[in-house]
This record gives sequence, C-alpha cells and structure tokens, in this order.
Amino acid sequence: MGKVLVIGAGGQIGTELVIALASKLGKEQVIASDVKSETPSSLQEYQYVQLDVLDKEKLTHLVKEQKVSTIYLLAALLSATAEKHPAFAWQLNMDGLFNVLNLAKEKVIDKIFWPSSIAVFGPTTPKDNTPQRTIMEPTTVYGISKQAGEQWCAYYHEKYGVDVRSIRYPGLISYTSLPGGGTTDYAVDIFYHAKKSGKYTSFLSKDTALPMMYMEDAIRATINLMDAPAENVRIRTSYNISGISFTPKELTKAIQQHIPNFSISYSPDFRQVIADSWPNAIDDTHAKKDWQWEPHFSLEKMVKVMLENVDETKVD
Repeated sequence: MGKVLVIGAGGQIGTELVIALASKLGKEQVIASDVKSETPSSLQEYQYVQLDVLDKEKLTHLVKEQKVSTIYLLAALLSATAEKHPAFAWQLNMDGLFNVLNLAKEKVIDKIFWPSSIAVFGPTTPKDNTPQRTIMEPTTVYGISKQAGEQWCAYYHEKYGVDVRSIRYPGLISYTSLPGGGTTDYAVDIFYHAKKSGKYTSFLSKDTALPMMYMEDAIRATINLMDAPAENVRIRTSYNISGISFTPKELTKAIQQHIPNFSISYSPDFRQVIADSWPNAIDDTHAKKDWQWEPHFSLEKMVKVMLENVDETKVD
C-alpha cells in the first residue's frame, strides 16, 4: 500500500486527520503538507513537507517520489475569508482540486478525499432536515466553489473512473487548532473566551441554528468513508452528514452549566448573512445506509471536552 498525503495539514481538520491516520497506518505512511514553510507545532513529530497545491509540478514530483497512493485534499480558503479574497479563493479551491483529480485520472494515485461543506446550500434550500439531493443555490464564493467541485468529482468518477470521495462537513469544533476564518468558527472561539474572560461577543445572532460536529466525529466519518468498499460509496458528489445543531444561545446555556458566570453579547456582522443562507439541520440518511455513519458526540459531551482542553492563553 502506498503512502497517504494530507494537503492543508496545518488547518483545523488536517491536524487531527494526520494524527488519526498516523495512529491507524503508522507515522512512516503519512505525509503532512501545507503552504507554510515551517512545520506547525502540532505536527512536529510527523513527516512534514512544504507544498503549495497550486504548484502542480512540485505536487506531482512529491507524489511520485514518495509513492503516494491516497490524497486527502483539505487546502481551501474558507467561507468568511473567501469573501474578502474571492478571486484567489476560486483559484485555490478549484485549481487545487483539478491538480489532484488529474493525478488520479493519470493513474498516479488511487484514491482521493475532498471535503465539501454545508456552504453548497443557499437561501432557497429547505432549511430543516435538508435532504441529500435538493435545491443548491450558494451565495458565497466558498459555497460556489464547493458546489462546482462536487460536480467535477462526480464527473471524474463517471468519465475516468476516479475514486474520489467526499463529505459535506457542517461547522467543525475542535481544541487542537485555532479558528481559521469560517462562519461557524464562533462555536470554537467562544470556548477560549469563556475560560479566559468569562464573556464573549458573538458575530452571529442568538437564535442562528447551524449544523455542527465535534471534530472527533468528523475525522471518524472521513476515515470510515475512505475505508468503505467502493461499491458502497453510491454518492460521488458529496455525502450529507449530521452531528448536532444548536444556536449561540443554546451553546451559551450549555457552557454556563460549567461556568455559571459566563456571559454573551451579540454583534452580528457580514457572517450573519452567510449563516442565514445555510440549513438549520441536515438529513444524513444516505451516509447512515451506505457506510453506517453515526455521530458519537452530543452538545453536552462536546462542551465538556472543549472546556477541559482549550488553552485560553492562545487567544488575545
């Protein structure tokens, strides 16, 4: 079996994915890469290579030299950041995907994981229990790129037999890395401020319900999908998966069970418009049926783990 390459390993998902894959396959089988020249502190004990996914020549050389057979492509500009840099977001999110898809088309690699997002949905999408197949009219650059990417993944699978697999991630919550510019990042940031100052100002309104997931569940879902027999992967755009849905108000109440004096205020900004275009909750029946997906973390369990582990000294 060839090696695994994680592109965008320095991000929120990548850090924990590298750790999980190394634990499963062995450290010698996993290569972490990111555009950063210095190895991220959380990845110091793992193989690390500086790589820009837009550099097709260097990517191809690395894959061939290291005998990589599977790529997890996580490099992307997230929703809020992408709105500030739309042209670059489109270039990174799309050209990076093409560079990796073409490696599989040319039989240089065997398998790809590429994450999509609930950002593919839009204001015309049914908000409650959003179906796997539904109206998708995204209003952000990030969402547009992810929707287009889903269709390209399905196209490469149908036309060229590329084994590419995908999950529409909801908002992801983790203590191993700081927020990275997403609209759901308030649900990570809030824990640092709850421990440090006992107060937080949310950039989303108190009753904005969004689909969320604790990172451990997301990593497990990713690996389970990649381990599933190819014939069980019946959706080649991207699978809906669901964890927990809550509002800033509900998250605050859960935190107050541990920090009674914690207080929150609300100052919605441009991210509120993005959040308002996304679903409240997701129907993930297909993932449950095709590869037996089940979340393990409730809101209460997630809050307890986050408060026990976040390092509040990392935020201003």
